[in-house]
Amino acid sequence: MASTHSSDSEAGDSVTGGDATRPSDHMDAPTPAPESKITQPKLGLAGYGRFFWRQLTSMRTALFLLLLLAVAAIPGSLVPQITSDPNGVIAYRNNYPDTAAILDFFQVFNTYSSVWFSSIYLLLFISLIGCVLPRTKHHFDALRARPPKTPARLSRLQGFTTRTTEADVTTTIDSARGLLRSQRYRTELYGDSVSAERGYLRETGNLVFHAALVGVLVTVGIGGGFGYTGQRVVVEGYAFSNSLASYDSFNPGRFFSDDALDPYTVALDSFEPVYEIENQQAIGQAIDFTANVTTTVRGDEPQQSQIKVNEPLSLSGTNLYLLGNGYAPVITVRDADDKVIWSQPTPCLPFDANLGSTCIIKVPDGLDQQIGMLGFLYPTAGTLSSGALASVYPDLVSPVLTLEVYEGDLGLDNGQGTNAYSLNTDSLEQIAGRSSDAETLRLTPGDRLELPNGLGSVELTSIPRFVSLDVHHDPSQLPVLLFAMLLFGGLITSLFVPRRRMWVAATTDAAGVTTVEYAALARGDDPNLEAAVADFADKHSQQLRVRVES
Repeated sequence: MASTHSSDSEAGDSVTGGDATRPSDHMDAPTPAPESKITQPKLGLAGYGRFFWRQLTSMRTALFLLLLLAVAAIPGSLVPQITSDPNGVIAYRNNYPDTAAILDFFQVFNTYSSVWFSSIYLLLFISLIGCVLPRTKHHFDALRARPPKTPARLSRLQGFTTRTTEADVTTTIDSARGLLRSQRYRTELYGDSVSAERGYLRETGNLVFHAALVGVLVTVGIGGGFGYTGQRVVVEGYAFSNSLASYDSFNPGRFFSDDALDPYTVALDSFEPVYEIENQQAIGQAIDFTANVTTTVRGDEPQQSQIKVNEPLSLSGTNLYLLGNGYAPVITVRDADDKVIWSQPTPCLPFDANLGSTCIIKVPDGLDQQIGMLGFLYPTAGTLSSGALASVYPDLVSPVLTLEVYEGDLGLDNGQGTNAYSLNTDSLEQIAGRSSDAETLRLTPGDRLELPNGLGSVELTSIPRFVSLDVHHDPSQLPVLLFAMLLFGGLITSLFVPRRRMWVAATTDAAGVTTVEYAALARGDDPNLEAAVADFADKHSQQLRVRVES
């Protein structure tokens, strides 16, 4: 018998794996063969496409792209842009040629139309569309759905509280439903309870915010395609017409056509600067600029208007901004026979705060030689300790113009465009100035001096002011404003409208006393939820008490 028992025990141990604590009928799961492995499902091309689409259209990605777009726009505010400040771009390239070459490679001078900025812009647009459309459908379905059923145990929810009343269950629930509806809750009866919810306006505001953001992106893109910007320097007493040939620089949108230029003219009557003269620490600092202009739209009478800094002039669908100002001395050049061959204002580029300016005059015809003159204008000339001239005040108090004269080939006859604000002296010989036998010409208004080599004479006739105008046409301004208002309204709504669900249940005991349970649940953070439940319970109890007493 002992041997038999021993054999049975050994058989049981072999079945249970040698563990005496397990039942005799226990069997372990079969050990998988060593060669068998878990096989992961293969996504395939469609699977990977769905994965990347879900990542791209997630709200997290949209927020990241929005932040990335804001960061990508920073270079456009740090570096002059061709579309808004072409002269600044030219000056930057002249002053920093090596850095400018790198910036040109990365399209930084055209930041907002560059490949990399446009890529972020388009990805953000696609991401927002992918976010908004599914959420809109889900929100629409939620609006049509009934409030959820009342939970079995309201005591587990936030803000749980109870009240007692002598009213019956039907009266209690009907009263609670009416009070909830007065507080703009959607309600549904479930037996001896009422389920209510409100705050869908929060998600509506969220969707409006994102849809308006998409609208801003679309309208900005369309406006950039049909809009244009142009720059023009206008001298006092002169005018410019809104035609393509009249602009000094012009940057059209992708879909621009000449028909978009409404015919009008703008004449600069006068330019009135105001400088600080009382504060000794800020003498000469600009306080205000006013350009008095006469505008004429085809078919209308001329109108007197003003353009100030940050106060553009709206005219025929365009805005004219005052970007800069300076002096445009009128230089009159006569030949040896005293015949006027050149007389026109020459806008000069300021190089300091007191409007010390550089002037370039090129006279290609009329004299025995082509001449170029490099001038330095000092509105209020002062002498430094070194003997050099400098401008000490930006207004015309004691103006002086100095001219260095060159003769030779100006490079204007080769059919290639040249910069009007620079003088290439490689093929020129200086005949008056520091590197020649003749001294630099020095003129004040009304002075007339002879040119070297009997070429003729030069006269400083007058020194009018000029203004630099930026003409901007953007057909998307009004739509962008409307979408921006919707964006702001949707954001405020999504931030301050709470999303809540509230339940009220009533039970009556054997003594006829009705116990009313109140509870609520918030979607997201709602620090006022418990207070809202308690306040509702108090109002409901007061309403029931009035009904019972009446």
